[in-house]
Amino acid sequence: MIANIALVILSLAMIGFLYRVVKGPSVADRIIALDAVGITLAGMVAIVSMLLNTSAFLDVILLIGILAFVGTVAFAKFLEKGVVIERGNDR
Repeated sequence: MIANIALVILSLAMIGFLYRVVKGPSVADRIIALDAVGITLAGMVAIVSMLLNTSAFLDVILLIGILAFVGTVAFAKFLEKGVVIERGNDR
C-alpha cells in the first residue's frame, strides 16, 4: 500500500522533472532536472524491486546511478569548457 503511494508520488515528480528538462529556462536547470530524473528512476526501480520481492534489479539501480553521475559530470564539463573530451595538440 505505502509502496504504491510512493510510486505514484515518484511518478508525479518524474513528470515535473521532465517538464523542467523540456521547458527549463537555462541549460543548468535542464542538467539538474536530468540528474533528478535519474535519481527518481533509480528510486522507482528500487520500489518495484521491493514490491516484487526480488534482488534482480539491484544491478539496474547501480547502472542507472552510474549513468546519471557520468552524464551530469559530462554536462558540467561541457558547460565549463565547451567540450566534453579534450584533444591533445602535441604536434
